[in-house]
Amino acid sequence: METAQSMYDRVGGHETFVALVDAFYAGVATDPPLRALYPEDDLGPAADRLRMFLEQYWGGPKTYGEQRGHPRLRMRHLPFAVTPDQRDRWLRHMLAALDGLHLDAEADEAMRDYLVRAAQFMVNAFDE
Repeated sequence: METAQSMYDRVGGHETFVALVDAFYAGVATDPPLRALYPEDDLGPAADRLRMFLEQYWGGPKTYGEQRGHPRLRMRHLPFAVTPDQRDRWLRHMLAALDGLHLDAEADEAMRDYLVRAAQFMVNAFDE
């Protein structure tokens, strides 16, 4: 019996998610309003958390859950005012990072759809 391949494996596994997150955080580092949402001086820990989360979400290792428990995305982001502008900035860098992966159309569309929906879900404040 053949089992369905996870999206994690289909897009190239760990190395693909490392490339995605590295490119994303390179963009974040150059975007002061977005960078302000990351309180740590070093973006490395945030990058590790995001990579582990995305890997687990797309069918890879369960490291995120083993180390941090249930993702509870809205709860974890509640201390930060995530505005529509910050959502748009986050998406700009994340979708540019995704573009750099050159995934097949179906995988790209699935990941893009999830990222857009997840970013919208995180909005918890409005621009003034």
